[in-house]
Amino acid sequence: MAEEHRPPESFRLRLRRYDPESGEAPYWDEHTVELEGHRSVLEGILQAKARFDGSIGIRCSCRAAICGSCGVRINGEPGLACHTHLDHARSSSSGGEGVIEVEPMGNMPVLKDLIVDMDAVHWKKIHRVTPWLINRQPVPEREYVVERESMVDVTQTMACIQCGACVSDCLSMEVDPGFIGPAALSKAYRFVGDPRDAQQRERLKDLAADPLGIYDCTHCFKCVQACPKDVNPMGQIMRLRRIAGTDQGIDDPHNGRRHEEAFTTLVRDYGLNHEAELLARSYGGNSWFGKFHPAAARELLSSVSIIVKAVMRRKVDPRIALLGHRIPPKDLQSVRTIYERVESRPRRNELNLYISGAEEEGDSQEAHAQAPAPAAAQHPAGGAQGSVQQ
Repeated sequence: MAEEHRPPESFRLRLRRYDPESGEAPYWDEHTVELEGHRSVLEGILQAKARFDGSIGIRCSCRAAICGSCGVRINGEPGLACHTHLDHARSSSSGGEGVIEVEPMGNMPVLKDLIVDMDAVHWKKIHRVTPWLINRQPVPEREYVVERESMVDVTQTMACIQCGACVSDCLSMEVDPGFIGPAALSKAYRFVGDPRDAQQRERLKDLAADPLGIYDCTHCFKCVQACPKDVNPMGQIMRLRRIAGTDQGIDDPHNGRRHEEAFTTLVRDYGLNHEAELLARSYGGNSWFGKFHPAAARELLSSVSIIVKAVMRRKVDPRIALLGHRIPPKDLQSVRTIYERVESRPRRNELNLYISGAEEEGDSQEAHAQAPAPAAAQHPAGGAQGSVQQ
C-alpha cells in the first residue's frame, strides 16, 4: 500500500545565532521553510541554510538518531534535531505563536550558532573516568566467558550515543561546571558493572573521593528526561553510589555517603526529612554524640547566613525545622513497613528497566506479560538505601 502523500506546510524556525569571533551578542534569526509535517527539524534547518543563509552553523551526520551529532535545544528542551518532527515541535512551542525555537545545547561553549564545543566539556569528562576496559589478569587465550545477566546489566549504559543532551540540561553542572557529569558517570558504570574489569574498587574509590564525583549529583532528574535513548544517567550514578557505599564500604572524605544515609534514616524514623537532625546524622551518625559532632557544628555555623535568609523569606518555618514534621502514626507505620520489607530481603535486586520494562514482580501484570524476562544484577542487601529499584 502506497504511503499517503502529505503536502508541504509552512514552518517558522527561530534560530539562535552567535559567532564568538565576531564580537557581537547572540541574536535570533527567523526563517520560514516548506516541508511535510513529519519531516525533521534538522531538515528544516538545512533547508533554511540552503535557501536563505549558508552561514547557519549546525552539526549533523547520520540523520537517523544514531550518531548524536545534531543535539540542540528545541523550544527550550534538549533533543536530537533529526529525531524531532516539525509538526510535533510546532505543537510544543510556547507563546501560542507556533514558532519553533532552536538553540545550542547548554553547559558547553558555543563555537558557532548551534554548534557547541563538545571537546571542551563532554569529551574531556568522558576521558576523566577512564572509558575503557582494564583487563583482569591473566588474560584468557581465547575469550572471557561472562554470564548473560552481567552483560545485560550494562546494556542500558551502552545505549548512550554521546549526544550530550544530559550534559546540556544538568543543573549540577550549571552550578558547578567541574562536576564530572551524567554522561561520564554513566560511562563509568559501563565498566564498573562489567565483571571483566580489573579495577572496579579503584574506579569507585576515585569517583567517591572526588568532590565533583558521584556525590555531587543533586537528583534533579533532568538528565533522565533529556536522554533520547533512555540511558537513565541519574540511575547509573545512584548505582555507582550503592556499589561504592553499601557493597564496597567506601567512605568518601566529603561525607557524601553518610549524608545520603542520614536522609534515609530520617525518613524511616519521622516519615519525612527532619532538617534539624540532618547535619548531626550526616557527621556523627544516629547517636547523641552525633548531635554535638564538631564537624556538624562547623558546617552549621558556616550555613547560618543562608538559614537566616531562608527564615526571613519564609522559605523555612523555624518551628518545623527544629521540631520536625509530624505525620499521622498510621502513615508513619506505613513508611516503616516499606523499610522493613526492603531491608528484610536477603539480596538486592536491581532491575535494568531498559531490558525488562518493569520495576518489580507484581507491580504490573500487563507490563510483565508484554516485556521480556527481567534481567537483574544481584548484590548483597544493604538496607533501604541500597535497595532502591532501578
